[in-house]
Amino acid sequence: MENEADNTNKEPIVSLDNVVISHDDTPLLSNVGLRLEEGEFVYLIGKSGAGKTSLLRTLYADQPIESGTATVCGIDVVRLRRRQVPELRRRIGIVFQNARLLADRDVNANLEFVLRATGWRKRADIKAQIERTLQAVGIAHKATAMPQHLSEGEQQRVGIARALINNPKLILADEPTGNLDPVTSAEIMQLLVDLNRQTGTTMLISTHDFMMIDRFPARVVVCENGTLRDTEQV
Repeated sequence: MENEADNTNKEPIVSLDNVVISHDDTPLLSNVGLRLEEGEFVYLIGKSGAGKTSLLRTLYADQPIESGTATVCGIDVVRLRRRQVPELRRRIGIVFQNARLLADRDVNANLEFVLRATGWRKRADIKAQIERTLQAVGIAHKATAMPQHLSEGEQQRVGIARALINNPKLILADEPTGNLDPVTSAEIMQLLVDLNRQTGTTMLISTHDFMMIDRFPARVVVCENGTLRDTEQV
């Protein structure tokens, strides 16, 4: 019973209440409520254009909230000042459909760029953190490879490593298997599930891949009819 009380009293990683999200003065989502607890693994589904990407962008302060209350990783994103954005993003890892790696740098340098941009300075600490993270995503043997010499699955593993590199509280993944074949998609989703279990990092995964949801069941949040609907689990 004590553990249940402790979980209840914990501040959620994401808390949205009566949120309105618009684009070019056109409401996309309204009356949005969402609560993600520490360590949760949650799918975000919905038709193209339903507002999934806009919701994710709102969570990492790339799109403003019109009204409502919202906290992400302990930060009020409605009243967020520009100078606070880097601090928020250090607490969040983002995985895109396309890995978006820096083509002129090898895997090590791609990750070092992120660490230095977020305040890491000691070379030994940077080296050790990169090695740990690449090992965690199963691609340590490709540390000196250039992006163009990696398969799409390997590139996505580097993209996940980049999201994980600062030990975030929350990972947002926008169609992380959208460009991958079924076998590689399953490998990437298995990796995300394993990382969630091993690190306790909360994950919100936007996807159209219902086969992956069936294979790796978890709570599902549906984006439809201009709002969110929580189905709990499929």
